[in-house]
Amino acid sequence: MNVWRAAAELARAGTPGAIATVARVRGSTPVPSGTKMLVGAEGRLIGTVGGGCVEADVIGAALDAQARQRPALVTHHLNADLAGDLGLSCGGTVDIFVEPLVADEAYVWVLEAAAGAESGLVRTGIAWEAGPVKSFEPLPVGAGRGEPATLTRDGRFVVERLTQPPRVFVFGAGHVGGAIARAASAAGFRIVVIDDRAEYADPARFEPGVQVLAADVEAALLRYPLTAADAVVIATRGHRNDALILERIATSPAGYVGLLGSRRKKAVVTKGLTAAGVPAKSLKRVRVPVGLAIGAITPEEIAVSVVAELIAWRRAGD
Repeated sequence: MNVWRAAAELARAGTPGAIATVARVRGSTPVPSGTKMLVGAEGRLIGTVGGGCVEADVIGAALDAQARQRPALVTHHLNADLAGDLGLSCGGTVDIFVEPLVADEAYVWVLEAAAGAESGLVRTGIAWEAGPVKSFEPLPVGAGRGEPATLTRDGRFVVERLTQPPRVFVFGAGHVGGAIARAASAAGFRIVVIDDRAEYADPARFEPGVQVLAADVEAALLRYPLTAADAVVIATRGHRNDALILERIATSPAGYVGLLGSRRKKAVVTKGLTAAGVPAKSLKRVRVPVGLAIGAITPEEIAVSVVAELIAWRRAGD
């Protein structure tokens, strides 16, 4: 569940809780800046800031922040012993900001704005002498990337840059397409599953949060115009359907295009689409077979190979 949204619901209800945010990292650390954990009255609810004794210490600080209604900045120097406990090859330093949830209308509004934002900046004061200090500023979608979280130079504020994870469009809701959708969702991507068969494009077959559309490729692209931040995986029931979809997707702005199938299938489909006038440059960028070459056979194994490649594509742009 979205940590921001869950925190907003707790705060609005007046339920005790706290948010822990990795505000700054230096060296090798278990999690990147911007990582969040929601802590309730009895401990961790959602997310993690690295596990082990770091997390135990942060949960203790969060419970204290709840009791005192005051935030705190917790700094951990991950020496060799502690780094080893966390599975790291070397140490680093991590600053984690812990803030109590407050049933204050302006504060809750910021949490809700962050929960629903495509992009934006959240600025939180380190000290709350006169109540919570937190603001939200929307940013244009696709605005330049920066550190997910950082401390200002004067150490007075935590600044978080919010961006949504990439969308992955899975054409084909059969066994393999469904497995890819589930695995990609678990890896944090936003998923849209598209199939022209209503019995397959059934939201009941997928986890909450996965968007499902019963439509052909033309209707799908009208509903969801593609951008360079999007990925497309084509895994339909046959060569003809794959070719029809790929003809429209190959020349789209999508940053990642993958086609399920063999090298022979690639040759057949490429030959047909070239004859149909699809530019060779557009076809060359299509990943066929889609996914990393790990010898995958079952739908679930194929899904792992595809999502691993999607993660590599996503992180290469970070």
